[in-house]
Amino acid sequence: MSTPTLIPTGDATAILPARDERLTPITVIGNEAIRDVFEAGCLTQAQNAREVPGVTSVVLNPDAHFGYGAPVGCAMASPTHVYPGPVGVDIKCSMSLLRLDLPAEAVDDKRTRRALIDAIQARTPTGAGRNQRSVPKGRTIDPVSGWEAVTRGATPSVLDAFGVPAHWATRCEDAVHVGHDGTGDALMTRLTELQETGAFPHVDAKLRQFGTYGGGNHFAECEAVSVEDAATADAFGLVDGGVAFLSHCGSRGFGYTLAQLGFRMLEDHFARWSTPFPAGDKNLVYAPLGSPEADAYLDYMALGANFATLNHLLINALVLEAFQEVIPGSTGDLVYFISHNIAREEEVGGQTQWVHRKGATRAFPAGHPGLAGTPFADVGHPILLPGNPQAGSAVMVAEPGAEQSLYSVNHGAGRQMGRRHAKRTLDQKRVDASFDAADILTNCRRYPIDEAPAAYKDFDEVLASVETAGLARPVARLRARFVVKDGDTEYRGAA
Repeated sequence: MSTPTLIPTGDATAILPARDERLTPITVIGNEAIRDVFEAGCLTQAQNAREVPGVTSVVLNPDAHFGYGAPVGCAMASPTHVYPGPVGVDIKCSMSLLRLDLPAEAVDDKRTRRALIDAIQARTPTGAGRNQRSVPKGRTIDPVSGWEAVTRGATPSVLDAFGVPAHWATRCEDAVHVGHDGTGDALMTRLTELQETGAFPHVDAKLRQFGTYGGGNHFAECEAVSVEDAATADAFGLVDGGVAFLSHCGSRGFGYTLAQLGFRMLEDHFARWSTPFPAGDKNLVYAPLGSPEADAYLDYMALGANFATLNHLLINALVLEAFQEVIPGSTGDLVYFISHNIAREEEVGGQTQWVHRKGATRAFPAGHPGLAGTPFADVGHPILLPGNPQAGSAVMVAEPGAEQSLYSVNHGAGRQMGRRHAKRTLDQKRVDASFDAADILTNCRRYPIDEAPAAYKDFDEVLASVETAGLARPVARLRARFVVKDGDTEYRGAA
């Protein structure tokens, strides 16, 4: 496969021409070091995505790599269609950051860190299929509260039932997702129909996965905070030399089931009407807005998104509880919760469009109308970017220049090795030894080799690309003190 040609337009920007000259080119964010490591398959997928009916623009972020249908690390916009591929199989996979009112020295002692790992694992299990019943100190959510959570979102009554502080809803990118008609009733009707027809036969079992991490690239990390922009960090609630806790997970088996239902529904529709898949790829199926198929998919996505929101909020409540058990008197608060696998209605180019972010993070700067009425209207919301445990992670805030990238940035470092390649080429003993050398504890006897830091791109180059392109600026760096992960990659890390 020949590699499509990127045309630089700046130190950290380029364009990738569409194969159809009538279409606007793809915007690419990345400095020369990043542009040199884009896979040919990733660039070809971006060109495929640009040709899908209804798409008005495509953006590749510096972490972009080959995915299913559309690249992971891309953003797409359309005023007329929705696309499950550019949302992905883990609906509303997200990041959240909890601030602990502790100095970093409080987690220096290895015995304390090991006790925290044990206390967290006693409350928030990892691995495919795991639920709150599999841990001794979990918080089991009853089916009635679970149904209300996925159909109503993070409402005061749901947060009370989950034991989550009510004000945390104000620190969510979206606390509530509604159905295709703008109501929660549509979600209740849709989920009931799915259960009664047997399309989703084990709803209550999947709802027992609230408060769990899953496997694959999902993780929990205790962080030492180093502030780079004091004024913005203060607005976010971050303290230099403090402790924070970063979580990465999504909608688990509940969202995975809904995502697969969406794909199958549209694949069947394409087959029934003899409609060819875009670029011959079934993962690029689509539905015109207002069609029964689009309505159904929007409901599936909203249900999964509500699950992901409450899953993160519950995890953070349980993590805070774990800290309070190990370090009595600990207090903390949610900094932010933000997704990177979702489609949202936003103003783009003077019109309302559905912006699809697949492995891409929303980046609204200060004064953006989408932040009106939130605590971040005057500063911009926190952007939470995981790198890898050894390179650290980052908190950024958007600049006005983010308009060029559909107000989107990367969602992390991005893979530079496929999972199989990493397993074939990396040495397990060296990976494990590198964590010991960095004084980073983990819960793993052997760190998942396909998740090793070397499997990911140079995080500093990724961040430099975002800053140089004028999309966002750094607020703080996060240095991992311990990591909780699971080596299970079933469901592609979604469940």
